[in-house]
Amino acid sequence: MITRDPAAFADAFRRAPADLPACAKAAFLVAPEGFALAEQSARDNAYMAMNAAVDPRRALAQHRALQAALSEELPVPCFPGDPAAPDGLFPNNVFGTAPGRLVIGHMRHPVRRREAERADIRAFFTGVLGYDVVDLRGQPGICELTGALVIDRARGLGFCGLSERCDEAGAVAMHAAFGLRATLVSELAPGEYHTNVVMSVLAGQALVLCPAGFADPAVPAALAGLYAPAVIELDAGQKAAFAGNCIALSPRRAWFSAAGAAALRPDQHAILARAGLAVAEVPLDEIEKAGGSLRCCVAEIF
Repeated sequence: MITRDPAAFADAFRRAPADLPACAKAAFLVAPEGFALAEQSARDNAYMAMNAAVDPRRALAQHRALQAALSEELPVPCFPGDPAAPDGLFPNNVFGTAPGRLVIGHMRHPVRRREAERADIRAFFTGVLGYDVVDLRGQPGICELTGALVIDRARGLGFCGLSERCDEAGAVAMHAAFGLRATLVSELAPGEYHTNVVMSVLAGQALVLCPAGFADPAVPAALAGLYAPAVIELDAGQKAAFAGNCIALSPRRAWFSAAGAAALRPDQHAILARAGLAVAEVPLDEIEKAGGSLRCCVAEIF
């Protein structure tokens, strides 16, 4: 079911058993080789610090520290980056997975479409893992995968925010590609480019969201009701610090950038603790100049 009706989606949520793997079995990263800011992406990504100087060595060091930290929980291979694809360190927008399937997204900007051409990542999934490929580049809809689509993996449910980076046709294509039971589709607020900056579902146990990130306030209100009391509502400052761009790679821990974790209030830390999730953090301030944070760097493998 794909719907714009929060009430219909709430009914599907209540009927959906949490009987699927809530967290990935592995993840992969792409190194920020020749780290730079992509001018094309800045056209619709207001989080990019286009007037800031960037330090490629520092970005690479932070990225290596991220890989080392996440490797405490699950295998995290890292593919080499390509200076001609400066947004390549955010692979979750281009590559996604469902059990046995690699999904390739249809990117809006040409500079990002280069990433989907990578033979090494495709060969890893087809030749090493034996996955089938679902390539969405040939269909008409723009769909930047788990940037635009936040998935409650435990329940098989999707939350798709429409923007320049995802349209209605793209939402339909992703719903099918990921094999979801139900997907709620709604517009993001003007100026927002990806859903995973304003919202995250953590291991099916907790919800982090910024209500101001949605065009229709009824949507975040409905979602908060579904996950209550394990809900963290972010203000605009916390969202800007990338507190919404977080991920759980196990049922025990939620990963934030250092800026995102620092932006959380003590009561919000307590909400996560009651949901069984400890907060872990990694400094990523150099990488965040490119308009994405920790969750954007992580491509999950289910």
